Amino acid sequence: MSEPHRLPSPIVNAENQAFWQAAQEDKLILKLCHACKQVHYYPRTICPHCGSNDTTWVSSEGLGEIYSFTVMRRGVEFPFAMAYVLLKEGISLLTHLTNCDFNEIRIGQKVKVVFQVTQDGQNTHLFEPLN
Repeated sequence: MSEPHRLPSPIVNAENQAFWQAAQEDKLILKLCHACKQVHYYPRTICPHCGSNDTTWVSSEGLGEIYSFTVMRRGVEFPFAMAYVLLKEGISLLTHLTNCDFNEIRIGQKVKVVFQVTQDGQNTHLFEPLN
């Protein structure tokens, strides 16, 4: 199993404040653009697909699969794994993997969102394998 360690805290601003507030409630939310109907991540006011500012927050199931990953073992106090996770909503996000044996991680593996407290007490999303 991976060793728990405290992640750095995110920078919260007016554009992403709702995202981080939802994380405090163990919820993952994403931005949906009403103009082009695409979901996007990282949270921002302007849609990166079409440039519209007609966006709103939507809940994510927090389910997806590992698209790509790497495990950092050398030169770090605690080994950690990072991955691009492709969510059911069709977007990918860079995240940490947790609660797993790093030797068992596989591309295509199903994962779900979990939340961990950062250094300053802000919850952030990570993903763990299903089953």
